[in-house]
Amino acid sequence: MNPTLSRPVSIFTEGSPNPNSMKFVVNFELVPEGLSFDYATPGDALLDGKASPLTVALFGFDFVRRVFISGNFVTVTKDDETDWDDVLLEVKLFLKDYFGEQKPIFSQRTVETNTTKLDMDSETVQKIKAVLDQYIKPAVESDGGAISFYSFDEPSGTVKVLLQGSCSGCPSSTLTLKSGIENLLTRLVPEVKLVEAEGV
Repeated sequence: MNPTLSRPVSIFTEGSPNPNSMKFVVNFELVPEGLSFDYATPGDALLDGKASPLTVALFGFDFVRRVFISGNFVTVTKDDETDWDDVLLEVKLFLKDYFGEQKPIFSQRTVETNTTKLDMDSETVQKIKAVLDQYIKPAVESDGGAISFYSFDEPSGTVKVLLQGSCSGCPSSTLTLKSGIENLLTRLVPEVKLVEAEGV
């Protein structure tokens, strides 16, 4: 995906509840609405359907432990030893140059694969996704993370969600899941009894 940059690239940073994660927000869309990509290892960025030259380049910094791309931002999670004060400007300048030179964020196949996925959801799953999209995603994204639907088990009423970006490994993500997300979903979608995070 190669956004046409007819304007200068501007990037600002936002902290997140996870002290190791920093959100780098740019002035144009990186990912089509509704899509997000989470990379826990450099190898993830080479996988079919997720391939991202930008992510491979970011993992070239030895302190980078995770990369998450969604909407108009990139969340970078660093190791415990590195201080953001020492590397923040370096990452920001790297991203500014990368986007300014219009280098590819994703492989073309990644974009095509993910934008043509069909939705074949039950009515309950459609309701769950609507609540996540309208009420929960914006708040989670403002903290540099993302939440997406993983599965729904009808007999037990259990919804599983994926927490990505700065939410991965964040100390407050479990509290957010139980006190915020579960309360809202069980209230708005009566079929839901329990919400769990997948792979956290």
